[in-house]
Amino acid sequence: MSYSVQNIRNVALLGHGGNGKTTLVESLLYMNGQLDRQGRTTDGNTVCDYDAEEIKRQISISTAVAPVEYNGCKVNLLDTPGNYDFSGEVQEALRVAELGIIVCDAKSGLSVGTERAWKLLNKANMPRFIYISKIDEDNGDFNGAFATLREHFGRAIAPLIIPIWDDKKHVTGIVDVVNKRAYTIENGKRVEIPIPEDKVSVIEEQYDALMESVAETSEEFMDKFFSGESFTYAEVIQGLRIGVKDGSLVPVFCGSALTGLGTMALLTGIVDLAPSPMDAPAEVAADEDGEPVEFAVAPGALPAALVVKTISDQYGKYSFVKVLSGVLTSDLSLVDTTTGSTEKLGRLYTMRGKKATEVKELGCGDIGAIAKMDKVKTGDTLVDGRNVVKFAGIDFAEPNFAKAIAPKTRGQEEKVAAGLARLNEEDPSFTVTNNAETHQMVITGAGDIQIDVLVSKLKSRFGVDALLEEPRVAYREKIRKTVSKQGRHKKQTGGSGQFGDVWIRFEPCDSEEMVFDEEVFGGSVPKNFFPAVEKGLREACIHGVLAGYPVVNLKAVLYDGSYHPVDSSEIAFKTAAQLAYKAALPEANPVMLEPVGTLKVTVPDSYMGDIIGDLNKRRGRVMGMEPNEDGDQVIEAEVPMAEMTNYAIELRAMTQSRGTFTFQFVRYEDCPPAAQAKAIEQAKALAE
Repeated sequence: MSYSVQNIRNVALLGHGGNGKTTLVESLLYMNGQLDRQGRTTDGNTVCDYDAEEIKRQISISTAVAPVEYNGCKVNLLDTPGNYDFSGEVQEALRVAELGIIVCDAKSGLSVGTERAWKLLNKANMPRFIYISKIDEDNGDFNGAFATLREHFGRAIAPLIIPIWDDKKHVTGIVDVVNKRAYTIENGKRVEIPIPEDKVSVIEEQYDALMESVAETSEEFMDKFFSGESFTYAEVIQGLRIGVKDGSLVPVFCGSALTGLGTMALLTGIVDLAPSPMDAPAEVAADEDGEPVEFAVAPGALPAALVVKTISDQYGKYSFVKVLSGVLTSDLSLVDTTTGSTEKLGRLYTMRGKKATEVKELGCGDIGAIAKMDKVKTGDTLVDGRNVVKFAGIDFAEPNFAKAIAPKTRGQEEKVAAGLARLNEEDPSFTVTNNAETHQMVITGAGDIQIDVLVSKLKSRFGVDALLEEPRVAYREKIRKTVSKQGRHKKQTGGSGQFGDVWIRFEPCDSEEMVFDEEVFGGSVPKNFFPAVEKGLREACIHGVLAGYPVVNLKAVLYDGSYHPVDSSEIAFKTAAQLAYKAALPEANPVMLEPVGTLKVTVPDSYMGDIIGDLNKRRGRVMGMEPNEDGDQVIEAEVPMAEMTNYAIELRAMTQSRGTFTFQFVRYEDCPPAAQAKAIEQAKALAE
């Protein structure tokens, strides 16, 4: 069935890992009659956690889509991972949702994941609900969780659903504040019950507070409120909807996804109060000249879609899209404005977890998948050639946890590279680079769990075992004083021999590339051998004398030598130059250079002391600090790259996952003696 854009809701579920997002989606599907049996994450049979790695680890690893059809609306639920390592998946979901639901636990209340979800929704300028889960579990405290949330996020937090307790503090039901009706669950079904007498005054108090929020959404409502008139139900819903859309109201729902308590109230809230795709702010796209243009969601316009996710399985590749205007149909030809090529659409599907249901069309505002679009990637724009625009892609955080990866069996390097390239199509949040200096393939992601999952997938999907190790640091070497040395190569093995003789002065300079010059007088070294001398020196510079790292800031001046009219050759002079290099550099006061980068750490105020103390241990120099728009502190420092190994993991441990950072290489600096000795020792160990 095709839904009009006004009757579509795209909702991202966010929050800390373990707070019950996947179970809540399962409950929404089951309570609405779209599943015969409710799955459990512990049993590995939920709709959204279907990947083998998700089942094994019992966590969500990728965002899954699960549509729910209710009251004439289609609600596309986007179940996102709670683990920080998979935040790229959260960004994909936020790019296409119009509402975020922060799922938090009645036991823990305000968690790091809740804080992070709130900040992400602020950054995306997106309306939100809060759902307090597990209200019926031991140690669950709805009132405590709600009070903490309101204290932290402000008075926009307003309860639409509140629990009912018995004398032993066991949750027995919920009350819908807007409708002033109470419900419980009996035999898996929602049943209406009378509102307990002790709850009547609480409901009235909360209802009056909501009516104040409704009154503030328009002058007409304000006048009606102050004249003492009651709002109609339609007016209440209209006011609440406006409040949700403009962010002045954050409705709080609650329940137990395992029993289904509160599930239907949340679903009703989504349908009644969540914005449709047409209510969202207009997209800012780029036209053919790269100029920004406003692009509004329009059902009757030319077709346009954004590719938000890619998955590959044994059955093929699916490109998930959100339709931003018009209607998509199979065999339609659209321009991919990222690549410039024209792509013919394959079969269209709606996805519920891993289950694909073929459809004839995808309507405006809807989320679906296109099969076998081999050249199309996540973040690409697909549009009609008569109106070529490019939408903003997906804003992935810069990866900063690096590991060197290599096959367990030699000779399978290409297999590892090909497997990672395929996995990178599905997860563009990690990068793979081949470091020519250290001869390592380096994979960089958000954290150790993401990298571990990728290694597991290499084995399960592509049959290749991979090993991880610390990436080597690309040091440099240079000299600090001028030294002149002779290089003499003489070899006689019957017949014509080999003879080359040079005097070369080695001196420091500013150029990273070796500078070659000559000051030969009187033809002591013929000009035709100069290129051979230079080539020999350039080859020698690849390996320094301290630890075998490339030599930089070196000038070599050929100023004298001798030759043999018969035995001299290019190879002889090349060898002689290398002998002079090996003799001179140990005497030229060589020193190692280490790469240094700019580190920007964003942390709450309370962690400042710990972070600065830790940076001092890492030989970091703090350059400054300033607050950001979220009230956190941004510390800027310069830190040697060798000291940044595992910083992503250690920063999370120091800040309870509240800290983030970026790190960019800026220059090379002289390596202190202790660090130099350590680097030389590591280089020797590798050479053995």
